[in-house]
Amino acid sequence: MSRIGRTPINKPDDVEVSIEGSDVSVKGPRGRLEGKFSPEMEILIEDDQIVVRRPTDRSEHRSLHGLTRTLIANMVHGVTEGFERRLEINGVGYRAQLKGRDLELAVGYSHPVLISPASNDIVFEVPKPTQVIVKGIDKQAVGQMAAEIRAVRPPEPYKGKGIKYEEEHIRRKVGKRA
Repeated sequence: MSRIGRTPINKPDDVEVSIEGSDVSVKGPRGRLEGKFSPEMEILIEDDQIVVRRPTDRSEHRSLHGLTRTLIANMVHGVTEGFERRLEINGVGYRAQLKGRDLELAVGYSHPVLISPASNDIVFEVPKPTQVIVKGIDKQAVGQMAAEIRAVRPPEPYKGKGIKYEEEHIRRKVGKRA
């Protein structure tokens, strides 16, 4: 029994949800998101709540049930509050700065690395030269953009230099002794 799939999604007053078969469109104060889901899942609006039902208890329907409900809940959360990922830059001379909408990283290469946002929904913020915040309404796009920034210079285990997620813990190695 999927407890996640059976939980209804509360629809805030300032969010419009339209369901046409397996297509769901969510419009809120921050923007609009659309998603196409499995036609086997039944998506309904009941009493200002979005409910997802599955046709049978087969394993593929059980897995799609929780997934569909979570993706729709993320769409509602994205258009109301949005998502963000925070990254830290560690290393001598490593820094980030904004160039218009693009992010310029100086992370030890012979040239600065320029990263453009994947869509208009994604916004970069640089409160400090060693901190980057990726914001947007689509959780998957925000996570993918943060992963691409981290991949420019992943943290190394000896000195901890590189770009890491704020909550990430780097396991340090001792290195060779003299």
